[in-house]
Amino acid sequence: MPKYTAVVMLLSLLLYFWLGFRVGQARVKFRMPAPATAGNPDFERAFRIQMNTLEWLPIFLPSLWLAAVYFNDLAAAFVGLVWIVGRVLYMNGYTQAPGKRETGFFLQAIATGVLWVSALIGAVMSLLHG
Repeated sequence: MPKYTAVVMLLSLLLYFWLGFRVGQARVKFRMPAPATAGNPDFERAFRIQMNTLEWLPIFLPSLWLAAVYFNDLAAAFVGLVWIVGRVLYMNGYTQAPGKRETGFFLQAIATGVLWVSALIGAVMSLLHG
């Protein structure tokens, strides 16, 4: 069982939970009652940070696990930590201004790509040598 990857997955889910909590706080702070998602740019950024993370989780999490299983647990966990750092940089940048989200976005996108390619190579090699 990929033990390091399990910890990184739990950390990524904790990050997502925290982002959802931040949206709830922003609803109160900017007086944005549910189900409204538009009207205040500061709230909209908090909402988009959470939603963009949600949009990436179905790509990131399977890639993380498949890379751990078919390639290497420690390497997948390390790249998963890079993904988390990228999401935090994305959050910090986007909270300040939309144009400041790019560094974090590209870091997490590259990390996801590395995981996906590692998983693909590992799975294909397993088929060929299995």
